[in-house]
Amino acid sequence: MFFFGFASGLPFLLVAGTLAYWLREGGIELREITMIASAGMAYSFKFLWAPLVDRWRLPLLGRLGQRRGWLLLAMVAVMVGLIAMAAVGTGPLALFVGFTLLVAFSGATLDIAVDAYRVEIAPKNAQGALVATYSLGYRIALIVTGALALVLADHVAWPVVYQAMAACMLVPIVTVFVAREPDVVRTRVQNWAQGLREGVVEPFADFFRRFGGKVALGILLFILAMKASDQALIGGIIGPFYLDQGFTKTEIAAVTKVYGIWIGIAGAFIGGIAVARWGIQWPLFVAIVLGAVSNLLYVTLIGADGDLTRLTIVISGENLAQGFLGTVAVAYLSALVNQRYTATQYALFSSLIMLPGKVLGFFSGQIVEATDGYAAYFVITAVVAVPALVLFFWLKPRVRLDNGDAPATGDATE
Repeated sequence: MFFFGFASGLPFLLVAGTLAYWLREGGIELREITMIASAGMAYSFKFLWAPLVDRWRLPLLGRLGQRRGWLLLAMVAVMVGLIAMAAVGTGPLALFVGFTLLVAFSGATLDIAVDAYRVEIAPKNAQGALVATYSLGYRIALIVTGALALVLADHVAWPVVYQAMAACMLVPIVTVFVAREPDVVRTRVQNWAQGLREGVVEPFADFFRRFGGKVALGILLFILAMKASDQALIGGIIGPFYLDQGFTKTEIAAVTKVYGIWIGIAGAFIGGIAVARWGIQWPLFVAIVLGAVSNLLYVTLIGADGDLTRLTIVISGENLAQGFLGTVAVAYLSALVNQRYTATQYALFSSLIMLPGKVLGFFSGQIVEATDGYAAYFVITAVVAVPALVLFFWLKPRVRLDNGDAPATGDATE
């Protein structure tokens, strides 16, 4: 799970934050950078093809098994896409964007396969350890593709950096061959219609049956809103912002991609302790508030002129809040899932939670240019958390959670 977590984390920044630095130095306009670096929005739509990954056994690669076949295909596709990005460079921009989308789509597919593998490979009482191990691998990948990639880019050309990142996928690929396929007996369907119903219709119908139409819709809206502030800073805007404040790539790497990652891990542990102590709901409320407020710290960084102390303070607050929110949000999503449809339902929830922030990030360059500065955008990213707080209080008396240990239930009369 450590290496599968590493593989899942590898493409994430390479089609978003890290990519933005390459595009900025290539002379691409800010509005184009934020649009191209929003290729990671593919992660927000992965629920659309999750049923296919969940139920279709690949030809040839399927000999490895349902899960390992998809793991291998997705990892190889990510590696090929990164090599292609390095080969064509940013010159033929349309072709470069196409390969960027390939990496993003393959990375999202890899997420689906890894989540399904994790759920099926071990019993429920071992999932906590698997998630922790997966998360460690994922965050190590963020250090490699964030900090190490930026430091390398100060010494070698960006295509060489992306070739090195592609080579990092070799170890997870080897892991697929030595890993064990989950021992799961899958339901065989008689025809395409039955398969479509079991794989596509039922996972979504089950969710609305358990909670009732109005409450289920409220939950989906809440999921959409809860991490909008957090996700709005992950795209292409933050890299150019750091550069415009006078920081070098090596300084950015050291503070945001190494120090910041470990602060995020600390926040994640605090979030886990909070859930264990007080359950999911109130820690989630606190996490949403902290996530929104922490975005306002970036306003204080405007005009920093390379002041590393100010950068360190901002990153400390923002990453601590981000890590706290990440853990509590995963606990909330896990509590909503029916184990019969884990892969598809979790893919839906984890897709929706990223969508609004990614959409906002897509237009971030235009917002900054229209307002003649970054401050207004950071304020907007904080304000978008307000709908989530309103929905929290509406849902609290209507949805009962079992602290992530069992499927949640709702009032079907709502």
